[in-house]
Amino acid sequence: MENTSPSLFDKLSNWLKNSVMVKLLSMGILILLLMIPSNMVESLIRERQMTHEDAVNEISEKWGNAQTISGPVINVPYTTAFTNEDGKRISEVRYAHFLPDELKITGDFDPEIRHRSIYEAVVYKSNLNIEGSFSYPDFSEWNIADGDILWKESTITLGISDLRGVKQRLSVNLNGQNIEFNPGLDNHDIQESDVSIRMPLTESQNQDSARMSFNMSLKLNGSKEMYFLPLGKETQVFLKSTWKDPSFDGAFLPDSHHVSDKGFDAQWKVFHLNRNYAQKFRGVPAGISESAFGVKFLIPVDNYQKTYRSAKYAILLITLSFTLFFFIEVLNRKRIHPFQYILVGVALCLFYTLLLSLSEYMSFNKAYILAAAAIIAMIGLYTKTIFKSTRLTLLFTLSLIILYTFVFSIIQLQDYALLLGSIGLFVVLATVMYLSRKINWYGTDK
Repeated sequence: MENTSPSLFDKLSNWLKNSVMVKLLSMGILILLLMIPSNMVESLIRERQMTHEDAVNEISEKWGNAQTISGPVINVPYTTAFTNEDGKRISEVRYAHFLPDELKITGDFDPEIRHRSIYEAVVYKSNLNIEGSFSYPDFSEWNIADGDILWKESTITLGISDLRGVKQRLSVNLNGQNIEFNPGLDNHDIQESDVSIRMPLTESQNQDSARMSFNMSLKLNGSKEMYFLPLGKETQVFLKSTWKDPSFDGAFLPDSHHVSDKGFDAQWKVFHLNRNYAQKFRGVPAGISESAFGVKFLIPVDNYQKTYRSAKYAILLITLSFTLFFFIEVLNRKRIHPFQYILVGVALCLFYTLLLSLSEYMSFNKAYILAAAAIIAMIGLYTKTIFKSTRLTLLFTLSLIILYTFVFSIIQLQDYALLLGSIGLFVVLATVMYLSRKINWYGTDK
């Protein structure tokens, strides 16, 4: 009688085809392999974001970069002597800086959008009026001899971070006398880029009664943002613009502001007690740049950030989709080839490339809905040929819709992302535990 018992090879082959653990192991390996294209998508998103930033920076450099206004400031040089490491006596010129008592800045901004290929950048024209007053420089608190103070070499400087944006001949009305600024400065204690005027002072001037009032107008081009340093004992800044999406930024928020479809207006009032540097100082002051405040005119372009956040959930979508495939295969005794797993996984990765490309031409929400609809439709039609069942196809398609909606909700509700994500994962785990109770993990008859 012929022996019909299966061979060892047949038993091994049958075990590989029907073992639940082998299916799970294979599914895990496929998920790890699909992380390679997923990471490539994340790199592509970062690359496109950098290209966008480069285009914006190119526009800004030609028009005028973000501007920071500091000053005006009175600068009085003095000489000081010290002994170096070699024991030699060296004389060096240093600078004392005196800030205004009152500083009032009024600004009107006219923003516009410039294009570079598919990218946009906001630039602006500003009309600023700067006025205030100084007390006469007083060295009495410092141990500096009168003969070491170089009064006749005193200057008034106005810090402008990008001088390419200046669109007029710049002058200041100082105590009724109009004096024109020149580029360049003798020191960089406060800001790297300044304009200055020579303002010879005399030691014999009546310091108790002398006050210097100033007034100037400034037409300045810039891009993205405008900041001010609160150098006055009392600094007041009034800004208005037709820009509808301002972002108030820096060390101080406005005391009052109003934003509407017609634009915005904002007002700041900052006192010298609100910052950590004095009204007069020598050398480089600590913390002066950190006290800047102002407004950003950035276009709300968050498609790259949201797409990148979406791509972070690729592992979740792939894992849950494969898990659903696994349960359908095991519970409904459907044969699904590993290659079919791979095709579905690649389609899920393709979603993020499609989302990225669409979001550069339309809003992120529209791009997400369109990309998700295309991928879900493609996978749904493909699974119809795998399952040979309308019911299972609809179940899988509905599950994908729920997953993409879940990720979309997490991205939109950023403040509640952790809460929503935790609840969603809890529901998924509970569902997996419920479905897995019917699986015969050991392949036995009991």
